[in-house]
Formats: sequence, C-alpha cells, structure tokens
Amino acid sequence: MFQLGKTIVSEDIVQKEFVCNLSACKGTCCVEGEAGAPLDEDETKILEEIYPKVKPFLRKEGVESIEKQGTWVTSDFGELETPLIDGKECAYVIFDSKGTALCAIEEAYNKDLIPWKKPISCHLYPVRVKDYAEFSAVNYHKWEICDDACSLGKELQVPIYKFVKEALVRKFGQHWYDELEKVAKEKTI
Repeated sequence: MFQLGKTIVSEDIVQKEFVCNLSACKGTCCVEGEAGAPLDEDETKILEEIYPKVKPFLRKEGVESIEKQGTWVTSDFGELETPLIDGKECAYVIFDSKGTALCAIEEAYNKDLIPWKKPISCHLYPVRVKDYAEFSAVNYHKWEICDDACSLGKELQVPIYKFVKEALVRKFGQHWYDELEKVAKEKTI
C-alpha cells in the first residue's frame, strides 16, 4: 500500500491487470452478489432526480422494485445502496439481446438524457473505495466472476488503474490520477 494525498492505495491497483470482458461474463457483477451498488450520499439525491428519465429504460421488474423500495435503500448495516429485484440483481439492470446485463442509468446517459453516467462505485469497479474520517482506502476487489477480465487485462497489458482512469479522475481529480501514474511508473521500473 502507498499513500497518495488523503488516500491509501493498494499496490494491486497498479500491479494487476484488468479489462472488463462483457462477452464472457455477461455483466454478472450487476446481477450477482448480496447487495446493491454502494452509493455516496449525494448520489441518492441524483437518483431521485433522474429516475423519471431513467424509468423508460428499466424492465418492469426494476420499476416495480424501485417504486416499492425507493430509488435507493439503506442496508441492514446502514450503508446506502441501489435497490435489488427480489434480493438478486440491481433494480437498474437491463439486458441486451444477447443477455448481457447493462445499466439503465448509463443507457439514459448515453442518450444524453441525463448528465450522470452511473454510481461511482459501478464506474470504478473492480476498484472499491472505503471512506474513513482521515483518509479513503482504494482497493482492488477480486471476484472470481471477473477472472476473464483479469485474463483479458493481462493479455492486453492494461493495469487496473488505466482501465478505470475515467472513474478515478471522476472520483479523485486529474491531479490525483497524475500522481498515481507517477507512482505506477516508479513501481514498474
């Protein structure tokens, strides 16, 4: 681990490779798991605001789940998350003709209907950020369903931090990312 400003960063972020391979995994990370996508408090307000524009992209089950639970929920552990459909996939999940999970929020964004791409935790994946009082921990979340992404990343020689560059800049800013790149170069020399 190394410190970068007010973050503690796992070396896995610069040393391990990763490139999402949707043709292999079909977006399983949005379908499996025990909880919805983690949300920042400000994202709960955004979800409330954009829901009317996202709703037309949702599946019937997603709409029903959101209208029953709300655009976001609080877990038993007090954490903010996207709601799930029957305790399974994220309520914002839609599927393309090949059965690949996609995000209705991102679809609305791609159509220029909303200015927000998706929750930062989704955009950052496989990076997970845990905020503490004095710092934020930036870690790699290894999950076997992403083994194909690890293989593709290794084949293409794309380290995690480069794969999630846009999301890291969105979360921490360009200056932070530039500093991360310097550290990454030092660690690979």
